[in-house]
Amino acid sequence: MGEGGEPEEIEEGVGESSSPPRGVSSLGNIKNEVFERLVEDGNEEAVSNPDFREQLDAHFTRLPPSYLLDVNVDRAEDVLLHQKILAEAKDPEKRPVFHVRFMRFEDVDPDETRKSEEIEDGTDVADALSARHEVRCNAIYEIIFSTLDKPKLLSQLSALLSDIGLNIREAHVFSTTDGFSLDVFVVDGWEVEDTDYLYKQLEASIARSEGSWSGSSHSSAAEKIFFQPKFGDWEIDKRFLKMGDKIASGSCGDLYHGSYLGEDVAIKILRSEHVNENLVLEFSQEVSILREVHHSNVVRFIGACTKPPQLSIVTEYMSGGNLYNFLHKQHKVLELSLLLKFALDVCRGMSYLHEKGIIHRDLKTANLLMDKEHVVKVADFGVARFQNQGGVMTAETGTYRWMAPEVINHQPYDHKADVFSFAIVLWELVTSKIPYDTMTPLQAALGVRQGLRPVVPDITHPRLSDLMSRCWETVPARRPSFPEITVELEELLEQVQGTGESSQQQKDV
Repeated sequence: MGEGGEPEEIEEGVGESSSPPRGVSSLGNIKNEVFERLVEDGNEEAVSNPDFREQLDAHFTRLPPSYLLDVNVDRAEDVLLHQKILAEAKDPEKRPVFHVRFMRFEDVDPDETRKSEEIEDGTDVADALSARHEVRCNAIYEIIFSTLDKPKLLSQLSALLSDIGLNIREAHVFSTTDGFSLDVFVVDGWEVEDTDYLYKQLEASIARSEGSWSGSSHSSAAEKIFFQPKFGDWEIDKRFLKMGDKIASGSCGDLYHGSYLGEDVAIKILRSEHVNENLVLEFSQEVSILREVHHSNVVRFIGACTKPPQLSIVTEYMSGGNLYNFLHKQHKVLELSLLLKFALDVCRGMSYLHEKGIIHRDLKTANLLMDKEHVVKVADFGVARFQNQGGVMTAETGTYRWMAPEVINHQPYDHKADVFSFAIVLWELVTSKIPYDTMTPLQAALGVRQGLRPVVPDITHPRLSDLMSRCWETVPARRPSFPEITVELEELLEQVQGTGESSQQQKDV
């Protein structure tokens, strides 16, 4: 473990708007305009309820300023709809609450459809997802969801819509101050105006994934699906585990520096209020993988507390923190030899994992940790899987800015998805920049689907440039394996050390 976790700057699921920024007074004006429009339209609540204005203000206060930026005063009643949906989401039996409405028909020019499908450089991808189905006439729908906010919710909702053939044209994603989500999607791909049938299809799809939505804590359920004997050999004796300072906080748990039997350790503790069946399964999967791996470039597993609700994983303490912070928060520009050394550490760790049949599925700089000697180790196996554990992997798993196109598209994928993510990591090492930093995570994903890749600076070493291009190939089979990448990087490092080649090209990025 160490100072991992999703960095604030690239956090998934944060509501973002393409509207220009407005001042505080302007936001206040929007609130007034919404109230006045509802009164003008003769809305019964607005006219007769003396507490209406106060309730409306409480609704706006509960949501981020970006929500106000998205409000269309001409459709002020939408605010009341959102208020109602959020209120219903407080009932665990109703979650997720969703609402479907038809918006309009949109004529489609066949020539324009073809042109949009031919886009490969991703320059127009911020506007819409590429269509998966050709339709003669687009029926545009709005679908609103509300449930408990949680990690990967945006991915889960995107997959839900995709599974019934819908294409996301717009996504407006917000989190309330009390832990609920309000997600508004504008979609097409449903050829007819049949709101009732679309509602039933969504209802059926949600029912198939029942148990993954409430996010509530049920220790008894956790105990039923957690196989304690399997992990008995790794059970931590809590008498010898000493908690120190908190290193980081995530949405479902906290990371602490501590000691165990006199050794510096990192302790990841899941918060009991978030323990549910999905989280316990993810926890048990991570322990299953960690106890099987032993490599100098993979974080060392020490043990786990596997008795709900106090679930925790103990690993070696990585005092150097994660590569994301090292590169972006400390604004490090790497010497070429150090860059290659870091890349080789990652490659050797990933080669070992792939040899063991393990796919990481969330390889990114935030999950690459350094010890005091600046040795980089692969960490965070919460979504990792054994490739031979059965079934075809199609789930959208990982973090959008590093995610391979086949994963975004919910197509079958294998270990080559990790190679694509490594290419983005390598680009970060070269540039010390955040991938697609001018785009939201969802916009970045849309771009990757259509062929968008980070721009490689001209001054990058040509062999690194070529390697990146091959590693982020759209067709997975064309990407090299980690053992092949390791050989190439070793040869390049030997060349650099032999010739004394400097990193001036990196300093000029």
